[in-house]
Amino acid sequence: MQRRSSGDLVPGPRADGARILVVEDEPGIIDFLERGLSGAGFDVRCAQDGIEGERLATTESFDAMVLDLLLPGRSGLEIMQAVRRVRPLMPVIILSALGELDDRLSGLEAGAVDYMVKPFSVAELIARLRAQLRAAAHTLASTTTVSAADIEVDLITRRVKRAGKQLHLSATELELLVFMMRNVGQVLSREQILSAVWGYEHDPETNIVDVYIGYLRRKLALPERPAPIQTVRSVGYRLGAVA
Repeated sequence: MQRRSSGDLVPGPRADGARILVVEDEPGIIDFLERGLSGAGFDVRCAQDGIEGERLATTESFDAMVLDLLLPGRSGLEIMQAVRRVRPLMPVIILSALGELDDRLSGLEAGAVDYMVKPFSVAELIARLRAQLRAAAHTLASTTTVSAADIEVDLITRRVKRAGKQLHLSATELELLVFMMRNVGQVLSREQILSAVWGYEHDPETNIVDVYIGYLRRKLALPERPAPIQTVRSVGYRLGAVA
């Protein structure tokens, strides 16, 4: 995997290779979607019930989600509510047998960016996914500041402030911070951080993530105000409220 430039602070979803979460309970449709989307170059992960779908959508990093409404364990609309709290910019396309106008309106008002009714064309779904990924990338690229947990980063000037105090970070520290801020409140595994910031696949021999988290904690810490980066034992790290 090729490493991205450390100056690329506004990564957007790619049209191909993007991570897509499919939440669907019909095995035949899951197989159809997985083969079709993978064949189009997407990295596909599937969940067959609402509980697992919500867990994946809110704890892992995906570029977009394809979501059924009628699911065991938790409905698609309930999943949408949870996703919008932690991933407000992630495009969600609803794929449902419920095709009445009220159903479509409910899905779109809940935060979906598109709504397709079964039976469907996988080619059309792929085209709609790519269109939404391009739109999401444009939204991210047009954002000049990122704010979370009393930290503000200006992506143009590369200035970082915490509680109004300016901080000085290296390029890699800044990219790590921005990635965590874009995923505030989510537990990020070392593997996710390693891939997003350094562009590496899983490498059990490296401790570079832990080293840079340590650097970042020291620079973010203020008198009587520790860095808002929490260690989640055996999993990874989370940016959130000050412990």
